[in-house]
Amino acid sequence: MRFIRGLRNLPSDWRGCALTIGNFDGMHRGHQALIARTREWAGQLRVPLVVMCFEPTPREYFTPDVAPPRISNLRTKLQDFADAGVDAVVIQRFGPPFCRLGGLEFIESVVHARLQARAIVVGDDFSFGARRSGDMALLRAQAERFGFVADTVASVRLGELRCSSTALREALAVPDLKHAAQLLGRPYRLLGGVRRGLQLGRTLDMPTANINLRRPPALRLGVYAVTARIEGNPREWPAVAAIGVRPTLGITRCLLETHFFDPPGDLYGRNLGIEFRHYLRAEERFDSLDALKLQMQRDKADAMAFLGVAADN
Repeated sequence: MRFIRGLRNLPSDWRGCALTIGNFDGMHRGHQALIARTREWAGQLRVPLVVMCFEPTPREYFTPDVAPPRISNLRTKLQDFADAGVDAVVIQRFGPPFCRLGGLEFIESVVHARLQARAIVVGDDFSFGARRSGDMALLRAQAERFGFVADTVASVRLGELRCSSTALREALAVPDLKHAAQLLGRPYRLLGGVRRGLQLGRTLDMPTANINLRRPPALRLGVYAVTARIEGNPREWPAVAAIGVRPTLGITRCLLETHFFDPPGDLYGRNLGIEFRHYLRAEERFDSLDALKLQMQRDKADAMAFLGVAADN
């Protein structure tokens, strides 16, 4: 899959595409249906499937103080797209002058001139352009003029509940991992590269693989029983993971720390995918490192029990 930062960097051979647009935060079943329909058009027209997203999101740009937390970091989002069969992802910087484009201007300058889309597929509640002036009615009205097919996908529902990023954030905030997995069609996961940290885990007899997160995700901070996958290795590794800011140490940067029950070897520089299986406890501050070490051992035992890992492994 091709990752393209900005429309200006779009190669000419990726134009004439089947296009879908949105934030795609979390890649829930509704997003999956949208990409599946776009993939059908790409196959029918024999063109690449291109997804366009924005950074920051429009809500983060216009109302940063009340914008919702991200469900997925960038690495996770890109892997989700690759797994869904997307050919190219364009991450467009959202800000002036781009954010001032009206609905018709967006169709003319982005959908037609830049992307030369042959088909555009969006959700049934999709809107675009300054002051949300563009919608499916405008796309259909301009489709013949600009030579593209405008198609929409109805919301996916689980019973009475609409699959949405909002519903997924609410499930993760509880956290209700079972419901989140129903919305996603798989366990909730985060991906990232392993970086060197303070190596405190080694002194506490629980070495961890550390993934720095730019911002706290929608998932409730705390300790979880997880399974981990190492890029390029088909094995699934049971583990215990803590996601948070490590209040005992006075650190404010959000970190995902994963302790493998069966040491996988040197992971520095490797990419990990962490799937969250069971919530164990909330993040908390301890009075001493000894108290922290004791709780970490309890967390490990609880995670092993949930995952069915023998205590002597």
